[in-house]
Amino acid sequence: MNSTQRTVSDVMTQTVVAVSRNAPYKEIVRTLAEWKVSAVPVLEGEGRVIGVVSEADLLPKEEFKGHDPSRAEQLHDVDELVKAGAATAQDLMSTPAVTVRAHATVAEAARAMARRGVKRLPVVDAEGMLTGIVSRADLLKVYLRDDEAIAREIREDVLARLFRNRRPSVEVHVEEGVVTLSGSLADPGLEPLLVRLVRAVDGVVNVDAQLTVRPVRARIPEPPVVGPLF
Repeated sequence: MNSTQRTVSDVMTQTVVAVSRNAPYKEIVRTLAEWKVSAVPVLEGEGRVIGVVSEADLLPKEEFKGHDPSRAEQLHDVDELVKAGAATAQDLMSTPAVTVRAHATVAEAARAMARRGVKRLPVVDAEGMLTGIVSRADLLKVYLRDDEAIAREIREDVLARLFRNRRPSVEVHVEEGVVTLSGSLADPGLEPLLVRLVRAVDGVVNVDAQLTVRPVRARIPEPPVVGPLF
């Protein structure tokens, strides 16, 4: 029902620094430092994303400095030991890359980050070509929305559609992203639906539903009119 929910294309960064699969270790470190980023996509061909190299992928070289490679089986993470000896992006990168499409919603991107434990997602097109990148900080931009803009969307989108063809009996107040719904509902089953729809609006931090249920007056049928028998 919420037709204006923001997508990745609304918040992503389109200017993206990336490296090739043959980029040497020190070049990657310099790139991260110069661009003040913590990870870079790894590309092949004309821009297809094949992996991501992050600071976490680079640190094993320092962490395992001085370890005897023949004692690898005594280490808890052999993969990190392999990365400690890697010299190019091809051997350092995490692959396959966790990516997202530009039309995905901000909520979908946030869930992907949480499930995969990553801090940023390369944005790709249908062919896997890099078009941008979205970070945790980008996803949080939705919470910069003005309170009045949030309230207006709830009134004009959620309430107007939920109470189609009749005047809504619910008032909306928003302060610091917290939405207070007050008023009454004729159907108690509408409250959980209304709260769920309001929570889906970009920028909403929480919903406080202070709603009552209007009793439905039973309609007493009028007695039948009895006419003359003859």
